Amino acid sequence: MNTTKWLDWTALIAYCGLIFWLSSQSMLPVPSVFNAQDKVMHAGAYFVMALLAWRALRHAGLSGKLTLILAALFCSLYGISDEWHQSFVPGRNPDVTDWLADTVGAVGGVVLLHHIRKRFF
Repeated sequence: MNTTKWLDWTALIAYCGLIFWLSSQSMLPVPSVFNAQDKVMHAGAYFVMALLAWRALRHAGLSGKLTLILAALFCSLYGISDEWHQSFVPGRNPDVTDWLADTVGAVGGVVLLHHIRKRFF
């Protein structure tokens, strides 16, 4: 495995591990600044995950569009598993709107990548 491929997969796995660890906390030390802040944070986190997933999946030799779709799908499915995981954490509850925010963030990430790839590559 070449170094770039290894680093891309390691970054994605580490980021997923970070999200899992954060979801394992009963509460996060983040002050509430505005309404829907939680949804913006979910979307932002999964936007980043989509970029990392795309970087890792691009090594699979798939078409560009399929790689983007699979990156978004991976993130959405990880978001579902994350909400299910939270159902076992005291003080946390699964929330379908959190999953929707995760999915919107992931789709936003791959749409941005698609436009960048189309414009520059």
